[in-house]
Amino acid sequence: MLADITSPADVRALSSSELSSLAAEIRSFLISKVHRTGGHLGPNLGAVELTIGVHRVFNSPADVVLFDTGHQSYVHKMLTGRCSDFDSLRQAGGMSGYPSAAESAHDVIENSHASTALSYADGLAKAFELGGTDRRVVAIVGDGALTGGMCWEALNNIGGASRPVVVLLNDNGRSYDPTTGGFAASLLAGSARHLFEALGLAYIGEVDGHDVHAVENALWEAKSLGRPVVVHCKTVKGKGYEAAESDEADRMHAVGASGASGGRTWTDAFSDEIVAIGASRPDVVCLTAAMLEPVGLRPFSERFPARVFDVGIAEQHAVTSAAGMAMGGLHPVVAVYATFLSRAFDQLLMDVALHRLPVTFVLDRAGVTGPDGASHHGMWDASVLPVVPGLRLAAPRDPASLAALLREAVEVSDGPTVVRYPKAAVGPDVPALRRVNHFDVLREEPDAEVLLIAVGPLAGQCLAAAEELAGHDVRVTVVDPRWTAPLDPHLVKYSGQHRLVLAVEDTTSTGALGARLGQALAGSSTCVATFALPPRFLPHDSRARILRAHGLDAAGITTSVLKRLGVK
Repeated sequence: MLADITSPADVRALSSSELSSLAAEIRSFLISKVHRTGGHLGPNLGAVELTIGVHRVFNSPADVVLFDTGHQSYVHKMLTGRCSDFDSLRQAGGMSGYPSAAESAHDVIENSHASTALSYADGLAKAFELGGTDRRVVAIVGDGALTGGMCWEALNNIGGASRPVVVLLNDNGRSYDPTTGGFAASLLAGSARHLFEALGLAYIGEVDGHDVHAVENALWEAKSLGRPVVVHCKTVKGKGYEAAESDEADRMHAVGASGASGGRTWTDAFSDEIVAIGASRPDVVCLTAAMLEPVGLRPFSERFPARVFDVGIAEQHAVTSAAGMAMGGLHPVVAVYATFLSRAFDQLLMDVALHRLPVTFVLDRAGVTGPDGASHHGMWDASVLPVVPGLRLAAPRDPASLAALLREAVEVSDGPTVVRYPKAAVGPDVPALRRVNHFDVLREEPDAEVLLIAVGPLAGQCLAAAEELAGHDVRVTVVDPRWTAPLDPHLVKYSGQHRLVLAVEDTTSTGALGARLGQALAGSSTCVATFALPPRFLPHDSRARILRAHGLDAAGITTSVLKRLGVK
């Protein structure tokens, strides 16, 4: 049947008796395609009947369908005519792993960040009302997303009006890990009706989310009410695939591409070191925003279960809660994806830094992350965070320096510290020749005219570039700043001894280390350049190809240096 579905109209044209067969075909398609390309499998297996029901009852794109989060939108993509694009899922130039307005009129937002869809829905409903159009808004919201504060701010507004917003609650008891907190407990206890009705929303449920006829009937009822309503569906993450349903970790939330190489990652290196630190520092506690497994805190939680706090998808709360812990004499370590820390910048600035509190932030997936695309690239933290007074920001180059910098970070007692690293395999340790104040000298040439400042894991590429440049009779010294903020005055002085200084960074150029160093050396004879990522949203591709496309590999660095020196 999938081959004949080019739009939701084709789904609506099917007979009721054909829907179960369609659901089975969709699951078979997902298992085959997602294992081949990599992507989010478990969440989509659990949302098959929900999505069929939505497209049977509502008329997309006239009616707007939103997903929270967007990683559960694969079935929606299939039912809106994109089955043939799945071979390119998350590949360069191919189909996004999230909704994408550039990809289809049936997609409105690209939302890999959770707890946002209900606010979009509220705003769209207001716009439709003022525009005099009879368009409906449907938000398919995972129960994990409802651990985020924005959802409740939105529900407060949605429930306080009469606009026909349909909230389809996909209740599978999990985000990555089992959903935590009082709201999850109320769902488990079957007391959600009182909660939503108290906010002014009608309530339909509980509905078997894998009975497509029950879902469709519930949605027709919701549509007929013409007011804000919650349709509460109980589902199973990974439904219909035994390997996913039996996966206790995360129900095969995300799978890698077939044949993809494994190996030790930066997350693994952090995971080992934080356990070692926890053994010697009973005051160290860890916080995660519903991502215990992905950020590497599972071993710490098994060793010290009372010292790990999963606050749900609530980064703002995590940071201010950590501030309270620090006030109480603990040293909290907040482990989040780099892109998600932007949601809690105000809390870091005003609740942590203003009070000079010792909270360490560990930013996984920093820099270019690869196939998850623009909303997941952690390109902003290293450029934005240096404006925070008293904040110290570290970028380790290898596993040994990650361990050392993490230990230095948790020793700081008078302000926030940050340690950032990418989603990638770790390479071998890169030894230093010597240390000058806070920075390491990795390669030193007498009377070198060029200084490469290698930030974090780009040290290996800078050292390789230095070797290539030696073949052009260009003498190059390479240093690792280790701490990129605040600016090390010894690094400023050392940089001033060179003709050309090139800071090579996996962050946006605006606000980067090179830009700040250039300001410090303004008016001197030293030319300082920032070699980083452009200040724009980058599409999905592999990390290696994105870095290479922007010259952040040995060949690109070599070419840039030669060009700036005027060497042919």
